[in-house]
Amino acid sequence: MPSDAAPATAAPRVIAVASGKGGVGKTTTAVNLAAAMVNAGQRTLLLDTDLGLANVDVMLGLSPRFTLADVFAGRCDLADTILEGPNGLMVVPAASGKQHMAQLSPQEHVGLVHAFSELDRSIDTMIVDNAAGIADGVLTFCQAAQDVIVVVCDEPASITDAYALIKVLNRDRGVQRVQVLCNQVQDASEGPALFEKLQRVTARFLDVTLNHLGSIPRDEWLRRAVQRQEAVVDAFPSAPSAVAYRGIARRARSWQSPAVARGHVEFFVDRLVASGAQSTGGLPA
Repeated sequence: MPSDAAPATAAPRVIAVASGKGGVGKTTTAVNLAAAMVNAGQRTLLLDTDLGLANVDVMLGLSPRFTLADVFAGRCDLADTILEGPNGLMVVPAASGKQHMAQLSPQEHVGLVHAFSELDRSIDTMIVDNAAGIADGVLTFCQAAQDVIVVVCDEPASITDAYALIKVLNRDRGVQRVQVLCNQVQDASEGPALFEKLQRVTARFLDVTLNHLGSIPRDEWLRRAVQRQEAVVDAFPSAPSAVAYRGIARRARSWQSPAVARGHVEFFVDRLVASGAQSTGGLPA
């Protein structure tokens, strides 16, 4: 079960999961990464920011009373949306079939990011499941995270769109480091080969560092877990994909947590400012 060791004032590690195109397993990755974090003792919040076509709650068999649509409508606070998922996983659901939620302004996206500064919960890690593509909300939520995972599979459209996403994040939002997760690989050699394809083109045209975070094998047990509305790491812990997701979570837990605010839009910025002030003897960093 998650530990209560982290005080509510500590700044969580925020990891955004994104993809250039849909259908590559982005939400499945976010759900299983979050579940694996919880199982490893991390207090974890899974945030669904696919604001108009949300499905994190569906994938986990949850029935939300409130969603982010209710927050924007003023019917509830952000804290009221939090659902308790498997093993204590915290989930903030978005809305499905709400066109206006998919058309929020850039200022409203930034407002959602800032709203997390007022969330009084002890959280070690927050996983952000983005919409596919390069819409403003995706770019803002990725920019506001400390790390970005781009999910890609070995299809021309997936590779092309992943490159487009990385290019826009790098050139327009200043993201200089991207973790690449190769999904639905057939064998151990396919993931590194796929990563090499993406790295080759980014090295030629972009000033960005790519890291091969790992690969998730094509797995019948994963499909069965999705049908059961469970994370595969919970439903079938010994399945090849479950083992791979636990490895991804283990590597992600080794990333250094943020110490100070970076000076732009950022999740939990008040906690970052506070921790920066503490580390400098009470003076702002």
